[in-house]
Amino acid sequence: MDRFYSAVRQVSRFWLWFFFKQVDVVRAETVPVAGPVLLCINHPNNLIDSLLVSGVLPRKVHYLATAALFRNSLVARFLTACGAIPVYRKQDDPDKMDKNADAFAACFRALEQGRLIGIYPEGTTHSESRVQRIKTGAARIALEYQTSGRGAPLTLIPVGLNFEARKSFRGRVRVSLGERIDVAPYAAIHRESPARAVEALTSAIQYGMEAEVLHVARPERQDLVRAVEEIYRGDLIRELQEERGLGLRQIDPLRLSRSIAEAVAYFSERDPARVERLWAGLQRYRAMLAAYHVRDQTVRARAQRSPARLRLRRSWEASVGLPFFAYGLLVNGLPYLIPRWLAHRTARKETDYATTRLLTSIVAFPLFWALECWIVWRLAGLGWALAFAASLPLSGLIAYRYLGGMSRLRSQLRFGLLSLTHHHSATRLLAEREALIGELERAKDDYLAATHGSSF
Repeated sequence: MDRFYSAVRQVSRFWLWFFFKQVDVVRAETVPVAGPVLLCINHPNNLIDSLLVSGVLPRKVHYLATAALFRNSLVARFLTACGAIPVYRKQDDPDKMDKNADAFAACFRALEQGRLIGIYPEGTTHSESRVQRIKTGAARIALEYQTSGRGAPLTLIPVGLNFEARKSFRGRVRVSLGERIDVAPYAAIHRESPARAVEALTSAIQYGMEAEVLHVARPERQDLVRAVEEIYRGDLIRELQEERGLGLRQIDPLRLSRSIAEAVAYFSERDPARVERLWAGLQRYRAMLAAYHVRDQTVRARAQRSPARLRLRRSWEASVGLPFFAYGLLVNGLPYLIPRWLAHRTARKETDYATTRLLTSIVAFPLFWALECWIVWRLAGLGWALAFAASLPLSGLIAYRYLGGMSRLRSQLRFGLLSLTHHHSATRLLAEREALIGELERAKDDYLAATHGSSF
């Protein structure tokens, strides 16, 4: 890892820590400390995907990047310094596809030197809850290198990136490195039938990537899986905590999401009428939430009635935290809101939103913080300016957390007002949710019974 790449990585790690609440890394030890490695990564969130993988691995990653990014000379110099290798896609410029021979040659040279290459076999970013059908480039690179005999054996690893909420600030993300795929058996086939070997290894990579993410194979089921997750996953987590005594960190949210997707697929094939009923109920309930401007969390909290001790603690935190929130909002409000506004205005796709917001934040926060520190220095002196600078990141995080609490409070007040002015509507909301949860509980029990005691 050269100094320039190391410096870029450290800056990226800081901003990823600032942007995400939690980054979980699974099986990082799968990547060897030396030797040629090919990472095959899904691509749900544009540039952030590369920053995340680079941030969690202690080795330099040479990414295959679309040649369109290299059109600007300044950006091209930066990407080249970071080790990126340009790849020409047909949709970008079909006349330059012949230049991909240079890209393959650059990959082989990097692998021969024992370097680590990251490739996105899907070929493009997307917002679907699945791994799209991957291209054959990764398998061709792996097999051509392995059969050349010009370096150490290749380590091929599928990687899955899972975002809890792709567009949200302070969300959670999981970087999951899968089991190594042994290239040697496919290389043996490649000597007799290159096309068959490429096809077989491409399928193995596809399955390996799917195993590390929430993969909903049929696009028409994705909305239903997401809706069930929104309404029911919190109840499942609470059930695991209360009935099995598990801590929050002991519960794997990806496993829960996969179980939900598997259950949806199971009933879609065996009892489609039940799925249609459930989908209709979910749509009706979500429409009511939107009409009354309340959240499902609020309705769930009212149905479950939080303990008095918890309500008292939240009230105390709200009272004590108010001045800290006001201070954090004053000094961090503009650098927080401007990137959010620009991302809403300029992001062409959902997968561009978080990257646009992150890159704008990297400019906005230091710019505003430097200006504010300069003002404090001019008015109160260097000591106060240094203390003020130290308070900026922490006060921003406190203000953001408080803002989330205020948002929940607004939803609770709306529901409270709805209960006073339209008691029948509030009661209907509670009844709709109770009926949905009852239906989901029965479906869960039937699914577990049919699959011989599997558990969420």
